[in-house]
Amino acid sequence: MNAAARLVEVRVPDMGNFKDVAIIDVLVKPGESIEPEAPLVTLETEKATMDVPSTVGGVIEKIHIAKGGTVSTGDLIATVRSTDAGAAERPSASGSAVPPPAAAAPPAPAPAAAVPPPAPASTSAPKTPAAPKAAPPQAPAAAPSSVPATASPPATSAAATASSAGESTPPVGSILAGRSDLPPINEPGFSRAHAGPSVRRFARELGVDLTAVTGGGFKGRVTHDDVKAFVKKYLAERTTPAKPAGAPPGSSGLPAIPVIDFAQFGPVETRPLSRIQRISGPRLHASWVNLPHVTQFDEADITDLEVERVKLKEQALQRGIKVTPLAFIIRACVKALQEFPQFNSSLDAAGANLIFKKYIHVGFAADTPNGLVVPVVRDADRKDIYEIARLLGELSEKARAGKLTPPEMQGGSFTISSLGGIGGTAFTPIINAPEVAILGVSRSALRPVFRDGQFVPRLMLPLSLSYDHRVIDGAAAARFTTYLAQVLADPRGLMEAVP
Repeated sequence: MNAAARLVEVRVPDMGNFKDVAIIDVLVKPGESIEPEAPLVTLETEKATMDVPSTVGGVIEKIHIAKGGTVSTGDLIATVRSTDAGAAERPSASGSAVPPPAAAAPPAPAPAAAVPPPAPASTSAPKTPAAPKAAPPQAPAAAPSSVPATASPPATSAAATASSAGESTPPVGSILAGRSDLPPINEPGFSRAHAGPSVRRFARELGVDLTAVTGGGFKGRVTHDDVKAFVKKYLAERTTPAKPAGAPPGSSGLPAIPVIDFAQFGPVETRPLSRIQRISGPRLHASWVNLPHVTQFDEADITDLEVERVKLKEQALQRGIKVTPLAFIIRACVKALQEFPQFNSSLDAAGANLIFKKYIHVGFAADTPNGLVVPVVRDADRKDIYEIARLLGELSEKARAGKLTPPEMQGGSFTISSLGGIGGTAFTPIINAPEVAILGVSRSALRPVFRDGQFVPRLMLPLSLSYDHRVIDGAAAARFTTYLAQVLADPRGLMEAVP
């Protein structure tokens, strides 16, 4: 390369709220020439896969990540030697790179405050930030041995450690640390546990043996949530009655489904679930078990709506837009959500307050070869029929191609699951928690409707509204679907310009 070449850092773009995203493939290697927008790595979020493109062209100088690892927004992917004069110059040696996770490791001496009696512990705690990098990562290993001795010193130690790391310690830490029946930490196994430095520190603060925690992260990695779940289960087992016989570990107490060898009855073939099914399955199960679902069924007369939609087809095609019934349904749901804001809310974590959202982001279930995904039409209340139809087409195409980005699947406040193009008369959709309601739409059909003393053919659209009964009662749900049916029956109101 000539003297004008620059070293440019290529980093992970904004991925919304996703962190520690799995790297499932590295597509380039050092010394390889690339063009701008050439894919560098393939990432796998909880909902989709995405390729991260290079922002410049040139020669790969160094790859800073590896297949099987994880990255977050802003992490350094590669250093590219580029001759592009417009490229942002951020040499890799400048120190501007995002520090690796290990750099955020907590001061090692902090947990040692649990070893001496309470008085020395309180005097030594303020000194812990003085040498955060002097001790090896395994330095806190001796602290847990004194944890069961008394409840006060471990609480002081945890507070000192959390203060130096900029984090707060859950009050349950002192509860666990003070229990004489807490099993000792298996030190050899603890050091080999598949967990990051912050999770190890968190586990030591609570006196939790990581070898007893089942990891739910990428490739069985133990996360903070796994440790918290272990603590909750530990306390619950000692404060609640035993589960019924036959209930599997970690279950809600329901009887286990028997394990059967189906091969004894004839030939079988085992196929793995798709990635989307593996991710969405536990979430759907959690929603179904934790939210009291009730479904309200209703019908909407869309005879006039279909007439107007056919009239718009030619005009919309000239703009390169395909107007589907779903665009009208989303527009109608916006009006219904504005009329009944309770359906556009969520319960807070304590389950004591309702969070009313001032925005309306409507998600819709998209059928893809790998399973259902839910893209989100953001600010649907600010878009007219044409804009909603355009976004539906673009998001659906990206969903089928597996190119949806994380922000395009986040922030939904209400979801629509439309099976109208496939069939069915009604179904019970599962709420997309933490939302409180979801609308199911089945295939419309011509039916005889009694009007003005006679039966007339009308195109009727089945509606299935599932709602969280903790937030919405049956009367409110019936009013919602009745209002929605009235709005769908007036297509001219749906085609009005958005103020």
